[in-house]
Amino acid sequence: MKRIIDLTLTLEPAMRGVELHQAKTLEVEGWNAKRLELYSHCGTHIDAPRHFLSTGSTIDAMDLAACIGPARVVDLTPIEPHQLITVEHLGTAAGAIGKGDRLLLRTDWHKRHGTPEYRDALPRIHVDFARWLVDRGVVLLGVEPPSVAKISDRDELTSVHRALLSGGVVIVEGLAHLDQIQAETVELTVLPLKVLDGDGAPARAVAVPS
Repeated sequence: MKRIIDLTLTLEPAMRGVELHQAKTLEVEGWNAKRLELYSHCGTHIDAPRHFLSTGSTIDAMDLAACIGPARVVDLTPIEPHQLITVEHLGTAAGAIGKGDRLLLRTDWHKRHGTPEYRDALPRIHVDFARWLVDRGVVLLGVEPPSVAKISDRDELTSVHRALLSGGVVIVEGLAHLDQIQAETVELTVLPLKVLDGDGAPARAVAVPS
């Protein structure tokens, strides 16, 4: 059996944008069932181009080819709160990144999930780095913070997302447990819920070390 590492945050009532309600019970109806109310960008999720581009693809129409395949894991630890991540942070790994690559940035930020810092002090992608990834032909970028850009800065939030999404980069946010990966590459599978006209959706992300 292959070792599978779950890179997904657990959806729970304490999480922002998540409400879980007991709809049916074994005692009354004879089976258990929950009603889920989910913000489209809660937990571990994928941004569809429509999230920031008026004519971009919706989550149900996205090409999923980038969501399955080999991915490079780049260890950026230790990382500081509010850190702007640039190409220089990749170190020697930068020279190996090229067309068709999937890139997972390990920051161990998932360990701050449930604290105010997780959302309000997140390390984020510099817009020049975003453009560099597009120029290199990267097809997927996965990060541990809940966003690739500062959520409270509309200009930064817009410019970074638009640079990536308009350049064909699939954005995966809210990853976890990248610290469990020892290999430099993994076989990644991250698939979003298929929501009609969705601007994004929660996803299950797993990695199999190469």
